[in-house]
Amino acid sequence: MPEPTGLLDTFVRDHLPPEALLPEMDYSSLPALAVYPSRLNAGAELLDKPARGEFAARPAIHFEGEVWTYAELLDKANRIASALTGDLGLVPGGRVLLRSANHPLMVACCLGVWKAGGIVIPTMPVLRERELVYVMEKARVQFAVSDARLAGDIQRAGEKAPSLQRILYFGDGGGDGLEALMEASSDTFENADTSSADPALIGFTSGSTGTPKGTVHLHKDLLAVADTFAGGLLDIGPGDIVCGSPQIAFLYGLCAFIPDTLRFGASAVLLERGTPEALLKAIERHGATVCFSTPSGYTQMLEKASDHDLKSLRVCVAGGEPLAPGVFQAWKNETGVEIINGLGISELLHIFISAKGGDIRPGAIGKEIPGYRVRVVDGEMNDTAPGEIGQMIVKGPTGCRYLDDLDRQKKYVQDGWNMTGDLCRTDEDGYIYYEARMDDMINTGGYNVSGLDVESVLIEHPKVRECAVVGSPDKLRGQIVKAFVVLAGEAEATGETAAELQDFVKSQIAAYKYPRAVEFVESLPLTPTGKIRRGALRNLEIDRNALP
Repeated sequence: MPEPTGLLDTFVRDHLPPEALLPEMDYSSLPALAVYPSRLNAGAELLDKPARGEFAARPAIHFEGEVWTYAELLDKANRIASALTGDLGLVPGGRVLLRSANHPLMVACCLGVWKAGGIVIPTMPVLRERELVYVMEKARVQFAVSDARLAGDIQRAGEKAPSLQRILYFGDGGGDGLEALMEASSDTFENADTSSADPALIGFTSGSTGTPKGTVHLHKDLLAVADTFAGGLLDIGPGDIVCGSPQIAFLYGLCAFIPDTLRFGASAVLLERGTPEALLKAIERHGATVCFSTPSGYTQMLEKASDHDLKSLRVCVAGGEPLAPGVFQAWKNETGVEIINGLGISELLHIFISAKGGDIRPGAIGKEIPGYRVRVVDGEMNDTAPGEIGQMIVKGPTGCRYLDDLDRQKKYVQDGWNMTGDLCRTDEDGYIYYEARMDDMINTGGYNVSGLDVESVLIEHPKVRECAVVGSPDKLRGQIVKAFVVLAGEAEATGETAAELQDFVKSQIAAYKYPRAVEFVESLPLTPTGKIRRGALRNLEIDRNALP
């Protein structure tokens, strides 16, 4: 029988998929996963325990010259929880939307909302009015906390969302703002008695394949992702200083800077804008030991890495997209640190495939991390042979729970497995290699080509700084392989350079994979989370070829 909920507002629980459509959960594969109590509050676990113990006086957050200790972070989180439940009337299960770039108050808000039993909905600062309205209406958001500099779109969105009761702004010194309410609120708080299976977080996907999906995660999920990935592979501890480029509004960033950090008594360096230059400076200034970024981020940092002292680094994690072997080797040559590649998806909250140290195999994502089971299967759910491309499916302590979206839930979860939609292959040793999204493979003249294979070769050429490879419509072949290339240094965008790159690819991999078209661009389109928007390039080519 399920543990009784601690939520008074059960809207989210009531709109989760029925038991028959949920993935099979396994909490027995790691000792830490098997001992989560039935009554559990993620805010209390991640903050109260360390802040009231030996870590109270240790740094928890570094931000623009300011340092918050664990005790100070607890003070802020308690005041936020007190203000939300007292002044605003938030009850356990209520939804609080957060809108800001990385900021200490965003961390304190997440923890304060969880302590109050509320459900956090982080949103990217770049979202506009109509996108915010969709999120507010889908989750029936009641309260929002926003950086005052981002007031325009959220204020207009709030006027169109009937469920929204109040927006709290911070950073403008207003008498009715978040800081003023915190100042007038209690620094002690009695945590909500939530079940470990109560919802704590809703992460909305980017909507690249239709309207955004609300992925719901539980209080125990926030501990499970830390105990499996950060605890199992990264060995984060009290002496570590964690930094990175992802936004807290992105689940990768939220996990990196909150559970991955606080669960183990480490501290986080928050950057409002995690540009390559800002991140390099932060590593040097703070002596950061752990860095989270994307493969694109490391590629861009390589251009100026030699100008900074990066000797403090011991762990570098690349998530969000596949890591090319050339970038792996170049970063190792420059810093002496091997990048830990990781694959995670919003539906599972964080990374579930990776490898470290001697287990790293450049070009492969890695293996399933302890706590998860990963298979690569054909259309009949049979395991593929090594080297054969199939769909990756996964089970573990986290899994897909879409908010009020049964059609998508039925497609994503089958026979208890999360059907990721990612095409992968394995080798004889069980390492997993990413190929493409199911709709991203390039079919050219009857051959299937992974654009990532071509990208991994192109990026090794000294004249290439960044690249993206997609299928472009072609009357003769159906599609051709096309490369969008950002040149490095003084390289010239000429036909001779394009031919040089094409010949280089032919010399390294099968000739049918070479890019028949090369377009030089100043920059590649990126998502707010730093991923290359290959879909945007693919759509651009479709539009171009549709013109008379």
